[in-house]
Amino acid sequence: MIPFREPIYITRPLLPPFEAVTARLQEVWASRWLTNNGVQHGRLETALREYLDAPELALFSSGTTALMTALKALDLGGEVITTPFTFPATPHVLAWTGITPVFADVDPVRLTLDPRCVEEAITPRTTGILGVHVYGLPCDVDGLQRVADRHGLHLVYDGAHAFGTTVRGAGIATFGDITMFSFHATKLFHTAEGGALACRNREHRARVDLLKNFGIVGPETVSCVGINGKMNEVQAAIGLAVLDCLQSEIAARKALLGVYRRLLGGVVGITMMPEVPGVESNHQYCAIQIDERRFGCSRDAVHLELQKYNVISRKYFYPLCSDYPFYRDLPSADPARLPVAQEAAKQVLCLPLYGTLEPATVECVCEIVATLQGCAA
Repeated sequence: MIPFREPIYITRPLLPPFEAVTARLQEVWASRWLTNNGVQHGRLETALREYLDAPELALFSSGTTALMTALKALDLGGEVITTPFTFPATPHVLAWTGITPVFADVDPVRLTLDPRCVEEAITPRTTGILGVHVYGLPCDVDGLQRVADRHGLHLVYDGAHAFGTTVRGAGIATFGDITMFSFHATKLFHTAEGGALACRNREHRARVDLLKNFGIVGPETVSCVGINGKMNEVQAAIGLAVLDCLQSEIAARKALLGVYRRLLGGVVGITMMPEVPGVESNHQYCAIQIDERRFGCSRDAVHLELQKYNVISRKYFYPLCSDYPFYRDLPSADPARLPVAQEAAKQVLCLPLYGTLEPATVECVCEIVATLQGCAA
């Protein structure tokens, strides 16, 4: 097979019609209101609250800033249990806010926090659980909630991969105390940069709003130590235009995932992410697991071989966060405590997936992967 002339990237941002963005920017320019809760901000906040079925929702300049604010809003400290199988931002926000990350192993099917492992990791210093939904699949939200309730812990979710995912018809934002969404350009829904917090109640929302605006409660009054986490009008305008195109993007990705499942789902040694009963995924990523022993070729070898054809795949997530130099000395980072996550980090490969990707291109990617079976490297 001849390499692709242009790189086939792991993802491409959803770009709405340019005129749809400029029309909203003209409104921003006419108002001369660029930030601090303008008209576009208000429209997007309302639209996303409805789309996500969120009780309360606050927009932010980034998902990371939003997650840091969530921890402060809930007054978490001491230790918070989280997954090592995630993007660095997840444990980083814990460390930045003075919290000790405690890593627990993941479920071998969903690759999200295993409630049994979470419960085993609880100590007198534990104040919360920080779960991460991955590749559009949710955590075991019922199992984690039961653990949190038994021990009186706050439950926060990193929902960067789960915008629009539902569980038994309920939006993912309805679970836990607070859910963070990232609106980075690589995400399914984006505002170029940005994020949001979906809160269970108005009390949490009020605290979040205060913290994201320096703790200011009036022209001459500051009630607490806050930060500047506000989303600006340009970001919100882009988000409104993107939201108008989102359903067609999701449908396109779902169809392309169907091609991947048809061509790779029956290949010995390759496992697609599961379709969980009651869960409607947002189809954000195409993640496969490659069992080197059964497939006859390692994940890393497949990753390198795809590069030769100008296909950009991603070892997502590798390495584990618990293997970073600044976390690896934590007792909970011991690889022996995290066998499932360690294995997943060696096996998972994300393949290209975005709405404008041609089905014929997906077929070629699948052919490249399938022909590597048994070619040990």
